[in-house]
Amino acid sequence: MAKERLYDFCTQCRDDRTYTLRKKIVKKEIKDKTYDFEIMVAVCDECGEEMDIPGLLDLNMKAIDEQYRRAEGLVSVEDINRIMAIYNIGKAPLSTALGFGKITITRYLSGQIPSKEYSDVIKRVLSTPNHMIKLLNDNAEKIGETAYKKAIKAAEEIAGMFCMSDKMLLTISYIFEQMQEVTPLALQKILYFIQGIYMVMFDKPLYKEDCMAWVHGPVYEEVYDLFKDFKFNPIEDNRFAILKERFEELDDQEKMVIDLVINTFGKYSGKVLENITHNEDPWKDARSDYEPLQPSREIISKEEIKKYFSNVANSYGIDSEEKLNNYIQSYL
Repeated sequence: MAKERLYDFCTQCRDDRTYTLRKKIVKKEIKDKTYDFEIMVAVCDECGEEMDIPGLLDLNMKAIDEQYRRAEGLVSVEDINRIMAIYNIGKAPLSTALGFGKITITRYLSGQIPSKEYSDVIKRVLSTPNHMIKLLNDNAEKIGETAYKKAIKAAEEIAGMFCMSDKMLLTISYIFEQMQEVTPLALQKILYFIQGIYMVMFDKPLYKEDCMAWVHGPVYEEVYDLFKDFKFNPIEDNRFAILKERFEELDDQEKMVIDLVINTFGKYSGKVLENITHNEDPWKDARSDYEPLQPSREIISKEEIKKYFSNVANSYGIDSEEKLNNYIQSYL
């Protein structure tokens, strides 16, 4: 199917002309500091001059705003909207809970850029439900009874969801950031492979949680409980925005192992990864006394996982994508 040609009026040609959208870098000075921003321009196919296309200016202003906020580490309008959705709280109550003036959040949602100090306050409640609970309790009378009850209920539910170790949360956060989409089934297997490879390479577990030998392969029960509502669908929910950017707390060695697994095992569906684990000794040995579809809560010990992946390291190697891909192909 042929690509639709774009037309509009070219002031240089004085007639309707086709145009091509191209990326362009522009320099802008904000508060005595110069930034390079990527914008989109429409270029006339006839004369090569830039054309004024309806809606393009607004699109570029939004792009510049987003790029500036990223460059300065400032909270985005999208994240503020996420906070209100996550904690079931309106603009004025949120402003009050954060210790701001009542219309501060309204201004930020309208495009006003917050200071770094205020931005950091907002970003902290996005990443730390317990801090939001503290702020809500500290300012309960100012917020109002109805708004307080709704927000504190949501905050406590979210805080209760994250009853796992920081390393596990950070790992999940990094996986979400690096992968376009991941299902609960695939996530479980990716976490299992990360743990096994990390233990062999650095002689210690990355996270403290044990996994169990369930029917569909190794499963971390805490992670299952967190994402079970998504079933076989990709994980996408505003509540999990609180994981955003937490992965920055991971060190280079931890990120390296996670990247290795994402770039190899992460290319396959959860079902394919399940089949691979079904052929590996840790899962098979833990389920040796169970029927194929019989539920089990048998723990796959970290020692057995490390022993198995040590053998994989000896046979294939685990310190590069090529070596891990060779291991995967041996099962495919």
